[in-house]
Amino acid sequence: MFRSKKHSQNNDSTQEEGKINELRAALGPLSSRSSKYCTDACLRRYLIARNWNVEKSRKMLEETLKWRAAYKPEEIGWDEVAFEGETGKVSRANFYDRHGRSVLIMRPGMQNTTPSEASVRHLVYLLENAIMNLGEGQEQMCWLIDFTGFTMKTNVSVKIAADIINVLQNHYPERLAFAFLYNPPKFFQAFWKAIKYFLDPKTFQKVKFVNPKDKGSVELMKSHFDMENLPSVFGGKATLEYDHQQFSQMMGQDELKAAQFWGFDEKAQHSVNGPSSGPEVGPEPVTSTN
Repeated sequence: MFRSKKHSQNNDSTQEEGKINELRAALGPLSSRSSKYCTDACLRRYLIARNWNVEKSRKMLEETLKWRAAYKPEEIGWDEVAFEGETGKVSRANFYDRHGRSVLIMRPGMQNTTPSEASVRHLVYLLENAIMNLGEGQEQMCWLIDFTGFTMKTNVSVKIAADIINVLQNHYPERLAFAFLYNPPKFFQAFWKAIKYFLDPKTFQKVKFVNPKDKGSVELMKSHFDMENLPSVFGGKATLEYDHQQFSQMMGQDELKAAQFWGFDEKAQHSVNGPSSGPEVGPEPVTSTN
């Protein structure tokens, strides 16, 4: 006899719960902050990343806990990385995709510093911020990468790119839904060939090259984003505007929320402009009147 679909789903859910419990037991006692990080949803992401192999998932998660204990991503303050974001080269959009995922907008053509460890910390800060601002029931984010103004001079080094990929894949598994590379120049292909070998197969499948002249690419963007909110540089109808002062105020407000969650209320006091009572304004999509 055939099992019903509902029965199969219930059985899968029970098996997943069993794997999560098994992984939690394998981790053993955790510190207060590690316990806060290791939710059931977190353990599930690590299990998915390692094809539900508990031992491999344990090793991966323990490496992340060591990394977080040393790197302290949740304690990075906006005042530490704000100079990296003055041009808006990486920022969190104030709109979501159609699934409630946070959106990070990356504009490598707006590079204002020599790519370094500070650039990585800036991105890590924004990864943490994007996660904190995910829509209800959502665990992943999208990246929108605009290549306007991108030149060989503004390109990041292969080493920095590899460092970013390492952090994303090893310490933020299953957090990236898609990365949309919008209309990259031809010379980017050489850089892509150098860095794609650092991507694991799952991450590689999440990278989408978008050609604005290709109907399939246009439909892909429409399937993931409301065109009224999507900035015109990505084929939408809105205008992308970045105000560093307003974005800093938003980060200050978000740091208050992060401090409350992690249990250290002093963190948000170190924001560039401090906590602000102003509006939460990110890169603002403005509907075009044309």
